Amino acid sequence: MLRVGLCQVTSSADPEGNLRTIREWTATAAARGARVVVFPEAMSARFGVRLTSVAEPLDGPWAHGVRDVADEFGVLVVAGMFTPDGDRVRNTLLITGLGHHLGYDKIHLYDAFGFRESDTVAPGDQPVTVTVDDVTLGFATCYDVRFPELFQHLAEAGSSAVVVPASWAGGEGKREQWELLVRARALDSGTWVLGCDQPDPATVGLDVPPTAPNGVGHSTVADPFGRVHARLGAGPELLVVDVDPARAEASRAATAVLANRTWGAAARR
Repeated sequence: MLRVGLCQVTSSADPEGNLRTIREWTATAAARGARVVVFPEAMSARFGVRLTSVAEPLDGPWAHGVRDVADEFGVLVVAGMFTPDGDRVRNTLLITGLGHHLGYDKIHLYDAFGFRESDTVAPGDQPVTVTVDDVTLGFATCYDVRFPELFQHLAEAGSSAVVVPASWAGGEGKREQWELLVRARALDSGTWVLGCDQPDPATVGLDVPPTAPNGVGHSTVADPFGRVHARLGAGPELLVVDVDPARAEASRAATAVLANRTWGAAARR
């Protein structure tokens, strides 16, 4: 078993203030036994600000600050940030603590529903996994959850769970799509999917640009059979869950979706 804390919190435009939030919520999650503490996408600074002004490298002060928090509490911390890439940035998940310090750059950019993330963000191209206490975790970010092949690749790379920080854009039907996609990716990859979203801005009185994707809340954990294991409401809240890798093995044995997959396997040859 691996205990994971999902921190459904709102980030501001102030990276230093967001770092204080990370320390506060990490302390609470660690006190409840979490070995992995997850924060949403865009945790260093929310969407709606000029991203190049808040971008820092993984060896910069903000990422080092998060690493210090992870080391202080003896956990792995996952938190969204932005790293420099010429005149654009990378939408990066910082993964730090327990001897790890690396990043996953979001592969699928949110050029949808009238938003164009690619105008300011450069895409990544490398899936990432990390092992904690003999449980392998894969990573995806927000819009990535619409693409099954990434999750199946992470499963084939040994992941029992995929962590999905998000700042999910609101709108008609979007909350329902979020839950549906988390459950679908769990079922079609035979992994736990742990979706950690930013809260609905209205729950914290936040006035954000109407076109910026700033969360709907409802962080959701789906088990490898696609069942909702746990979920939150719209506002700030901590969710702590235990991930059982044996459940992933049972799902893959029962559905055989990875073993019987032909199109994806042929496409890689």
